[in-house]
Amino acid sequence: MSYIETYEVWCNAATEDKDVVDELKQIAGDEARIEDAFYRNLAFGTGGLRGVIGAGTNRMNIYTVRKASQGLANYVIKNFDVQDRKIAISFDSRIKADLFAKTAASVFAANGIKVFIYSELMPTPCLSYAVRALNCAAGIMVTASHNPSKYNGYKVYGSDGCQITTEAAAEILEEIENVDTFETVKTIDYETALQNGNVAYIADNVYTDFINEVLGQSLVSSEEINKDVAIVYSPLNGTGLKPVTRALKEAGYTNITLVEEQKNPDGNFPTCPYPNPEIKEAMALGMEYAKKCNADLLLATDPDCDRVGIAVKNSKGEYVLLTGNQTGCLLLDYVCSMRMKNGTMPQDAEVVKTIVTTDLGEQIAANYGVKTVNVLTGFKFIGEEIGLLEKKEKADSYIFGFEESYGYLSGSYVRDKDAVDGAFLICEMFAYYKTRGISLLDKLEELYAKYGYCLNTLHSYEFEGSSGLEKMQNIMAVMRDDMPEIGGVKVVRVNDYLKGIDGLPKSDVIKFYLDGNGSVVVRPSGTEPKMKVYISITASNEDSARVKEQAIVAFMEQFLS
Repeated sequence: MSYIETYEVWCNAATEDKDVVDELKQIAGDEARIEDAFYRNLAFGTGGLRGVIGAGTNRMNIYTVRKASQGLANYVIKNFDVQDRKIAISFDSRIKADLFAKTAASVFAANGIKVFIYSELMPTPCLSYAVRALNCAAGIMVTASHNPSKYNGYKVYGSDGCQITTEAAAEILEEIENVDTFETVKTIDYETALQNGNVAYIADNVYTDFINEVLGQSLVSSEEINKDVAIVYSPLNGTGLKPVTRALKEAGYTNITLVEEQKNPDGNFPTCPYPNPEIKEAMALGMEYAKKCNADLLLATDPDCDRVGIAVKNSKGEYVLLTGNQTGCLLLDYVCSMRMKNGTMPQDAEVVKTIVTTDLGEQIAANYGVKTVNVLTGFKFIGEEIGLLEKKEKADSYIFGFEESYGYLSGSYVRDKDAVDGAFLICEMFAYYKTRGISLLDKLEELYAKYGYCLNTLHSYEFEGSSGLEKMQNIMAVMRDDMPEIGGVKVVRVNDYLKGIDGLPKSDVIKFYLDGNGSVVVRPSGTEPKMKVYISITASNEDSARVKEQAIVAFMEQFLS
């Protein structure tokens, strides 16, 4: 069926959502807009669905959500016994997120699957927790993470609380492709499903248990730190407000100032168009608040509250943003040092990080006799490693996991990055050091003095169209064949993850280990026409590191062009 024919079908059948009806009328006669909206089905992969909200098969709307939900329902029915057919649902502050969550619930309920849904918006880690706490076959998080406001998405979780595996995603996709959007989707009125018990709200004790798990990650006793540190916090108009402030207040932090304009849930994100704590612009308003309040620490979480970014004051009174790698290394060193001090370090302790995350993490772990497990990019692989440890009855061996994109987790109670835990642990670490007259920047310099200054940068290069995809494939082939040096630095070892290394799934990623304790990781993006290059350089100081890094960047840019 052509995109024009599909459009016509939708004009006749997609009559329930007024916004969709209105947009279908608006694009009538505009072939370019019709083609963009209908030339394909919204892509479904290991991250589920993500796209612009609107009318069409290539958009996020109640019909694409229904189709995906029917496919997932079919998968659950095929793979789980009747008594195990349960799905947990959560949603964040994005436009139509609650509608999409209820739409999915209505489809699952109509298929005889028991649905547990949060009665209000809740973070991604709360969804991961609920899946396991309620023994569900799967979970749904309606979110587009840190994308701009015009996007929404639909992340799918497995029974282990991790985002679905590549294999599960392929099976679910096959089921979705066999669903006719308007003919074979089962649905029931949401309120009716609530009344007959096929849909139930997740009990408050599940959320409370989650908060208690976060509080249980504390590594100090109350008398060891001054908790009156001045903290500015921004939920970036997302889900973090209640869980983050509750965890901090229950832990005894009372001097918390909220960024008023970014306090309440708002899917339009009026003061932070890109609600991502990795981006300086998203942190700008919070930094203004920090200056006005003379705060010690600024925290910000993204809309689904699985990433947290921070800023701290330097000796000049200026606020400095820390990278995900820097914060991760500070947290790792804090966790290891406190566990050693408290006598709670497991004999076979393990830290897990992604292969694109700073190599400094491995050095810090080794200093404490802790094993580092490197996994593929994506926190779900860290979650899977926790699951493997659990099967061996060694879940307590896991002490920390982190990735460069601002994701942290210090406990095994969830299987995804958790910004509630991250914010809590950052505040504790900050207060612990401040009580002893040490700033986080002081501590970072201490790590650099011990292990060498570590500079980590990410560079993205676009390759548009089918010719771009072919060019990326050729580049990867050449790199696999012969790369004796990069930017004048000798390559001492190569990990080609397409061959499958250390039991990891095969992935089109190459990591070059450089002479002098540096590395370059190259991987084509799985979601965009981009080649990503992650550079890690160790040197005696920042200036030397940047000179080395710039030589590598120049080499890579010439090579890629």
